[in-house]
Amino acid sequence: MELNISELRELVAALNQTDIAELTLKSAEFELTLRKHSAVAAAVLPEARGSGADGGYPAAGFNGPAAAMPPAASMTNSPSTNASAAPEASPPPAKADPNLVEITSPMVGTFYRSPGPDEPPFVSVGERIRSGQTVCIIEAMKLMNELEAEIAGEVVEILVENSEPVEFGQPLMLVRQP
Repeated sequence: MELNISELRELVAALNQTDIAELTLKSAEFELTLRKHSAVAAAVLPEARGSGADGGYPAAGFNGPAAAMPPAASMTNSPSTNASAAPEASPPPAKADPNLVEITSPMVGTFYRSPGPDEPPFVSVGERIRSGQTVCIIEAMKLMNELEAEIAGEVVEILVENSEPVEFGQPLMLVRQP
């Protein structure tokens, strides 16, 4: 079984329109599990293989599923994930303060600080936030997903520029908890 990115996106969109809570696809090359309203959707991929005539799939062929995940889901790759995937972003600066907590992106998408181009940002550096407060929007597949803070505290640093693409798990903000 071979899925390309557009087929995977169509599958996730169709899943979002149903009452199906979990879907698992298995083949000799991969296993993909999608769960709605769950903390994790996992993909288990084989070791890196070449693309083309030897029957392998392209290295980048499975780098995008997190963008297609429903807003409440995320994607976790197993340790055997394709080694030739895009290089990871540089690690965030070391946290000297143990009260600093990162707010991370739950999906691949585009980061927006405000609800619209002419609107004020959801949060600014130095501002106090509360748990459940919207702190940004991550756009994925033309869907605007509001990201709510899971902690209360003071925004110390915003690590991403407005309209910048973000990866799953990428730190977006640093918040100092009281």
